[in-house]
Amino acid sequence: MKAVSASASRYAMIHQVMRDAIVNGTARHGLVLLEAPLAELFGTSRVPVRKALDLLHEEGLICRFNGRGYLINPEGLAMEPLRLPLSHAHLGLNGEDELVDTRPLGERIVEEIGAALSTCIAFGHYRLDEQAAADHYGVSRAVVREALMRLRDRGLVEKEPYSQWLAGPLTAREVTEDYELRACLEPEALRQSAPNLDRELLEAMLQRVLDAQQSPHFSLEAIEQIEEDLHQRCLAGLQNRKIAALIRQGQSPMIISRIFYRLLGIGADPAMLAEHRLILELLLHGAVDAAALNLREHLQRARQRMLQRLKVLSVLPEQPLPAYLHKIS
Repeated sequence: MKAVSASASRYAMIHQVMRDAIVNGTARHGLVLLEAPLAELFGTSRVPVRKALDLLHEEGLICRFNGRGYLINPEGLAMEPLRLPLSHAHLGLNGEDELVDTRPLGERIVEEIGAALSTCIAFGHYRLDEQAAADHYGVSRAVVREALMRLRDRGLVEKEPYSQWLAGPLTAREVTEDYELRACLEPEALRQSAPNLDRELLEAMLQRVLDAQQSPHFSLEAIEQIEEDLHQRCLAGLQNRKIAALIRQGQSPMIISRIFYRLLGIGADPAMLAEHRLILELLLHGAVDAAALNLREHLQRARQRMLQRLKVLSVLPEQPLPAYLHKIS
């Protein structure tokens, strides 16, 4: 089970997780539910747990009894209370499941809007309605505006003074310009950052690439981590903040990779992995100039690969998008 969408409030997330467990029959009937153990299990306060329990009670999935708390009893049968130390297993859940996304609200909204923007810009030019987005996520416009400001820094959305928020379209010209910019800046950034890179960190980065080369199935998160290893973490020692900001904004290729993975299930490119591996191995051997040269060549080759992928995206059907995004062209 995955964490419930960030667009839901915390009590709604808890309610949904527990409701699914009860309706699917994975939660143990007769189990006593108490606020404090549930709050600890979900990593939250009692307030959202109490509201989630109230909703489950209104739906007839749990009931009161002669004791503290509620019983899981969707069929309303007579049964003995089952008092056990509450655990994932008693709710029919995997102990490794992240039950509720407990990140700060702002972080969750940034990710949710960012995912929507990353999808839409490959299919056209869109306007984002700030108030509609606030209504969609059940937050204030200030929260949405702060998220959009952060996403603007990543190059996902733009806004002129007194104008609307606009996103896309992602074009071959934009992809080409992003790669040309990065090919100019990233090799020098690597030269400046390399002396301070920790060897253990580089070895961990290389191991992730080796794991990806040997695995037929690799998650999008793992692929993005490999990309971030080379193009962000290896460059983190750059002191020039303006150059660092320009590099962060030139991330249209990752948008294309995400869409490819989500729509077509196409993961890490073998050529990309081989190029990353070579650069990391050169860094581990102290050959910084050679690593920087290979980084430039990697970006030049990657540009051609991404342009080919962009052509494929142009013939795919448009994807469902939140109502706060309106297509302009």
